[in-house]
Amino acid sequence: MASSHSSLSIAFLRSISVIAMLTHSLAAPVDVKVATEAGSARLLRNGEPYFVKGVGGDASLEALARAGGNSFRTWGDEKLDGQLAAAQKLGLTVTAGIWLGQVRQGFDWTDAASLERQMAHVRATVEKHKDSPALLIWALGNEMEDPTGSNAAVWLAIDSLARMVKQIDPHHPVMTVIAEIGGQKVQNIHKFCPDIDIIGINSYAGAPSLPERYQKAGGTKPYIVTEFGPPGIWEVKKNGIGAYTEPSSTEKAEIYRRVYNSAIVGSKLCLGSYAFLWGQKQEATSTWFSMFLKDGTRLAPVDAIEDLWSGKPPADRCPAISSMKLEGADTVDPGATVTLTLQATDPENDPMKAEWIVQRDAGEFGSGGDNEQAPPTFPKAILSADLKGAKIVMPGEPGLYRIFAIVRDDHGGGATANEPIRVKGDAAPAASRKAALPLIVYDEDGHDLPYAPAGWMGDAKAIKLDPACTAKPHTGKTCMRCDFTAATGWGGVVWQSPANDWGDRPGGFNL
Repeated sequence: MASSHSSLSIAFLRSISVIAMLTHSLAAPVDVKVATEAGSARLLRNGEPYFVKGVGGDASLEALARAGGNSFRTWGDEKLDGQLAAAQKLGLTVTAGIWLGQVRQGFDWTDAASLERQMAHVRATVEKHKDSPALLIWALGNEMEDPTGSNAAVWLAIDSLARMVKQIDPHHPVMTVIAEIGGQKVQNIHKFCPDIDIIGINSYAGAPSLPERYQKAGGTKPYIVTEFGPPGIWEVKKNGIGAYTEPSSTEKAEIYRRVYNSAIVGSKLCLGSYAFLWGQKQEATSTWFSMFLKDGTRLAPVDAIEDLWSGKPPADRCPAISSMKLEGADTVDPGATVTLTLQATDPENDPMKAEWIVQRDAGEFGSGGDNEQAPPTFPKAILSADLKGAKIVMPGEPGLYRIFAIVRDDHGGGATANEPIRVKGDAAPAASRKAALPLIVYDEDGHDLPYAPAGWMGDAKAIKLDPACTAKPHTGKTCMRCDFTAATGWGGVVWQSPANDWGDRPGGFNL
């Protein structure tokens, strides 16, 4: 009997080995190359021209495929297993980002131990995912450079990483992603990074002039516009009451069109683009960069992108807001009643509903896409509201507020606009805001939380924070994981309200 059981075990193991070999052989890489000729460039996937029609963000990939998109990018590699599998199922590709240390967060690009740990992580990621049929491009880092791009140590280290990646994986090009092209960034990538095939450029207000500026900066490498959308708050001047004016979603759709037609299809060196943000995120406001609302409602930029990709608009388009106006002054007394008017239409005359939100303005903002917490809202301030306008009693606490109008049709489309208003008086100290219970600091949703992990201390470059870790959560599907990767020293993260507040800014909670 013992001998019989042993034979069965050996046969079973041989079957497992055969299945494993067959499975591995099915995961064959699709060859991707960059072809350049006479000042122009093309991306070739499996020998065929491939123009990137992509997005960055975590909204529905099914919606991306339906809209005519063919690719999405990631900023990090933590979830690449599932992302590559999902992309392959839908016929999409992935520009796989590998997060690198950032100068602004204190990463030292001359520290040998840090560079060695970083290289080991890049090597492990490439070796693990290089054969995925959905893989398109490796993207090393995102805005990791100094503001002027003059630190040669950054570019030399990135080129070493690129050279290693290409040795491990000769089937996919390597890109590095920078914040705009000012200073010496373009020149130094060309000078110090011969192994970088593509430059990824995140560009917002300056995107329409990107081809001209890139050429003047001496750019000859192919590029991809890796982020584009409405101008960021760092590119917008404050108005007379100290607020940043946000375009409506209807106006943003035209911005996406203008950028796409001028910077993306208007350049011989551009290989495509990734629109930002395919999802919803609190950054400046909850709607500033968001192409969707929190509940999945799509906004006009989604329709614009689909039209640009496919050559025709969607069958049912989003509502449009042509006007949102505050009647009277934009600085009022505490408790004053204000009136706003709204003009909204739907292209197919679908029935619409309006939602109005009164929210304290964030006032202070993070940088580089850092997490920001959503400011408090005041639902009791709304006296009356409908599709034509709203009457609102402003809160009694001095400071800056935003009044949002959100219009939805009955086909999943929406439109947004907001108007900032200042309540007279000095901003209240932190102790004046009472915390409502239960006070949730972290949950799986990750939205509208009172505190943001914005205060990075000590050896910040050695801290890795994953707010959506799937390894052994106590409850639910995810948990928060924090790793300190250095052998010595210390590091920490402070949850702050508002972001980057070390006790010298108004806001916060009375606990």
